[in-house]
Amino acid sequence: MEFIKDTAMKRKIYDAAIIGAGASGLMAAITAARRGRDVILLEHMDQAGKKILSTGNGKCNYTNLNQSEDAYYCEDPAFVHTVLSRFSCADTIRFFEELGIRPLQKNGSCIYPESEQALSVKNVLTAEVKRLKIPLLLSAGIRSIQKQNSKTAAGIQDIFVIQTKGQPLYCHNCILATGGMAAKKTGSDGSGYLYAKQLGHTVTKPLPALTALKADYSKWKLPAGVRTGCLASLVINDKPAASERGELQITDYGISGIVIFQFSRIAVQALADRKKVQVFLDFKPDMSEKELEAYLKKRFSSVYIAQKEIKEGITGFLPDKLSAVILSQSGISPDKRCGALNSIQIQNLVRCLKENRVSITGYKDFDFAQVTAGGVPLSQIHADTMESRLVKGLYFAGEIADADAKCGGYNLQWAWASGYISGRSIEAYDSDSADKSSIKTHKR
Repeated sequence: MEFIKDTAMKRKIYDAAIIGAGASGLMAAITAARRGRDVILLEHMDQAGKKILSTGNGKCNYTNLNQSEDAYYCEDPAFVHTVLSRFSCADTIRFFEELGIRPLQKNGSCIYPESEQALSVKNVLTAEVKRLKIPLLLSAGIRSIQKQNSKTAAGIQDIFVIQTKGQPLYCHNCILATGGMAAKKTGSDGSGYLYAKQLGHTVTKPLPALTALKADYSKWKLPAGVRTGCLASLVINDKPAASERGELQITDYGISGIVIFQFSRIAVQALADRKKVQVFLDFKPDMSEKELEAYLKKRFSSVYIAQKEIKEGITGFLPDKLSAVILSQSGISPDKRCGALNSIQIQNLVRCLKENRVSITGYKDFDFAQVTAGGVPLSQIHADTMESRLVKGLYFAGEIADADAKCGGYNLQWAWASGYISGRSIEAYDSDSADKSSIKTHKR
């Protein structure tokens, strides 16, 4: 990577500075540089693209063929539609194919790199930054970002002044691609919100999303360590709010896994609003209650099972640890003979299998979450350019904007698309119209 020397930063005015060298920032820088813009990348971590490495469990599910708007959470679905229509899933696949990443379709419509390594995605992006000779300043230590009047040969102009731990840096446009607050160790520490506020924007309160939920286990405790398929239904203030089907992971503090992550954003917001939150788990979603009841009656009356104790007769139907808890919840002694179960007991068992209620008391914080809900309101951003409606020349890309999505490559697609649009919107600065070697700044 090309690093910036202090002597080179003292006088130069860039067309744009991109703050944050994650997925959206790298895309913005590459897009702008390919269009001939003079840009610089600033990253406060010691490497670019660190968060990319943790996506898709290290395999980087970088987009999804099924770009349903239902997969995205935001205040304005039309905004997301506009962004995704300007840089689609097909555009993402084409972009990475040009860089050498062949797509691998898995898990339905999810797209991964053929190598199934997130490192491959990071490496081709940073290699393109190097090929385009985009300056990259790591461990930048940004102190503040201000927009000031600057005296140049062309007259007084609005210039962004970025105070780093070294020398100040000047640019005509600024793209905030700093991420949110999820997974701080990868660089998302919320600093972008401070910069946005310094420049006059408001910020919707950030909350963890794609995270696990904490449960009230004071009465019944589900067995930690169990992974099983289920249908999970989110209920808020006794009203259905969302449902997802997939793998559930039971933990010592509550419930996790993709099936919970997918609607955790809704649950977390409800908890923040002090609403009653419950999750109903259906451990046999392929069978109706009547079908399950009929099956269990037939199973328990079988000549091979009728004389067995219920704890043995249910073996293979559920994970063993889960079976013990379900029987306890049903009020059935594990030593009772299968053939001795009456209709009421079987109905109780069916109810516990189909409507296992978990009261939610909290959620895992940003260190555990994969993405952030909240951020700069979309109402303050132009959807067709990602430029601020409040500050000319200020752009947003990626997670800093108040839009997030479910698991499955959607959050990265948002990063690529918003990064592309912001990078493409940067106008070139006419170097012949001003003396870039002489800048005098004046605070407004």
